[in-house]
Amino acid sequence: MPVVGVDIGGTFTDFMLYDAASGAVHVHKVPSTPAEPEKAMVSGLAELCAAAGLAPRDVTGVFHGTTVATNAVLEHEGAVAGMITTRGFRDIVHIGRHQRPLHYSVMQDIPWQARPFVQRRHRKVVTERVVPPIGEVLTPLDEDEVRVAARELREEGVEAVAVCFLFSYLNPEHERRAATIVREEMPGAFVTTSADIFPQFREFERFTTATMSAFVGPKTGRYLDRLASALDEEGVSGELHVMMSSGGVASVRTAAERPVTLLLSGPAAGILGGQWAGALAGRRRLITFDMGGTSADIGIVTEEGVSEASARDTWVGGYPLLVPMLDVHAIGAGGGSIAYVDEGGAFRVGPRSAGAVPGPAAYGHGGSEPTISDAHVVLGRLDPDRFLGGRMRLDRNAAVAVVEKLADRLGLGLLEAAEGILTIANSNMARAIRSRTIEKGHDPREFTLVAFGGAGPLHAAEVADSLEIPEVLVPPHPGITSAGGLLTSDLKYDQMRTVFQLQGSVDADRLNRELDGLAAELRGWLERDGVPSEEVVVIRSLDCRYVGQGYELRVTLANGPFTEETLNQFHVLHEREYGSAYADPIEIVNARVTAIGRRPTLDSLPVASGSLEEALVGENEGFFRLDGNLQALRTRFYDRSLLPLNETLAGPAVVFHLDTTTVVPPGWNVRADRHGNLILTNGGAS
Repeated sequence: MPVVGVDIGGTFTDFMLYDAASGAVHVHKVPSTPAEPEKAMVSGLAELCAAAGLAPRDVTGVFHGTTVATNAVLEHEGAVAGMITTRGFRDIVHIGRHQRPLHYSVMQDIPWQARPFVQRRHRKVVTERVVPPIGEVLTPLDEDEVRVAARELREEGVEAVAVCFLFSYLNPEHERRAATIVREEMPGAFVTTSADIFPQFREFERFTTATMSAFVGPKTGRYLDRLASALDEEGVSGELHVMMSSGGVASVRTAAERPVTLLLSGPAAGILGGQWAGALAGRRRLITFDMGGTSADIGIVTEEGVSEASARDTWVGGYPLLVPMLDVHAIGAGGGSIAYVDEGGAFRVGPRSAGAVPGPAAYGHGGSEPTISDAHVVLGRLDPDRFLGGRMRLDRNAAVAVVEKLADRLGLGLLEAAEGILTIANSNMARAIRSRTIEKGHDPREFTLVAFGGAGPLHAAEVADSLEIPEVLVPPHPGITSAGGLLTSDLKYDQMRTVFQLQGSVDADRLNRELDGLAAELRGWLERDGVPSEEVVVIRSLDCRYVGQGYELRVTLANGPFTEETLNQFHVLHEREYGSAYADPIEIVNARVTAIGRRPTLDSLPVASGSLEEALVGENEGFFRLDGNLQALRTRFYDRSLLPLNETLAGPAVVFHLDTTTVVPPGWNVRADRHGNLILTNGGAS
């Protein structure tokens, strides 16, 4: 039963093939094709199958992490979208809330005002009103007004429509009827409703989520259609699934219906891959550090699992969202991040990237600006002859030339400028990790830093050093970890409904009906995907807060019907999160259900090893800062596949993998464990 995980990044597309029957694993990596991402995916898949001695038709499943929806938001290149909303609420998506990204700046950029997903001229209003607390219809939907609005949007060239009514989270009847009318008047248009994405209160965030889904929907749908067709033409008969921001995979059909759930598709897979590698090594408290060609993603794993973003932290590109997602923090720091001098004369690195085309100057594709990868080449940390296992040769002269131009402008020497690029990049990444750990009550010194991606292991030890993190774990096939993470995930769907009930007067029967109804809906989705009922796990939870608070914490329910005693868990959660608990009454805000469809997942990886003599493939000068000075140090080069197990090696050293390079600075040690991980320790700690 061979299955393949494919993660498309900004620079490379990564593949991992796992055959559950034999336990065999094969990995592959090809340059991405940003204009048509599916081309690199399909051609790389064919190459991977050939290398594994398989035909594409032998693949029984393809699991995919995509950045198509994310890029559409970040680059603001989506569909011409329209919106139909309740009369009087046309400008909710513009006004937002009283909070602003920067409270005291009069020159700040407010994304939903500067770059709205739906232009004001494409926002239409209709007469309707349902009212709290149970969604009673006060004013019937004026269907004629909906038809007029849909015809106007069609004439205006609108490709996608979001239907967003004020209290649809209590009663979606009007939204769904309006969506039916829009589909009749605009055949072929992408149509979504706010209640069908996530029926939750907070109309600004709900409307923004729905309009974002409309904005990215056509582009995402076309991409998934092209990909499915291309795989079919290649002979791949296995079903295609896509990673969602919540850390589960979904069928293509479900993903296309709710494209806004794919915004953290790739980064979510990376966290799962890092969690899997850490679990193999017995580590439960992890900071995942996924550094690729264009960005670095930070995630947190504790004994309770992967941290999920709360409603107040769920943002993408400056826009608020109401969809479940893992707590991932991304910064513009990747191997292709460009170093430059800004208008004020400051030395900066990123977020602008050389991307896949032209890429760093060292790639030899016409890159003319210095990047992080070029700095590594200059400092002897990337070997031009061993990049990607020797399949791609780097141009050291080109790297030296672009870094030298920057050095001249800064008044520095070549090596100082190259080291400066890495120092600034490491500082940016360490600051990002602090924001996810120290600022959230976690002590990073109690965690292991799991470093992966094409560039993560190059930087991990120095980033860990600055944060006093004592240990770094580099997974097997670190450059392919996100692709591997796709093979460790189950099918997973989430649904919720706002219920608003107060402790002491909870209508338990109504609440249990809501939870049972959501569970039945999600079981139907998994049944549609072919998951046997005995492989379905249902998790029920409630979003709760003290009366008067603005945000909620999630309380997981035990099996069986809800009872008010369950709410006592909230006091414990609140004290752990905020350091205090109160005697105030608790308000139940949302009922949530997660349904997981278990499937065979990646178990373990075959681990290659050899002798120390075989693993040592050379040595050269590497430049590191030692005792405050940048020095040329004798640096040994090792082949990862030949390293003996559990034998400690001292830095400075460079370990070459097929898909990345691990740097072991002076003062750090490294050993290979029996699961295929590299364990780096600071100061000889074990």
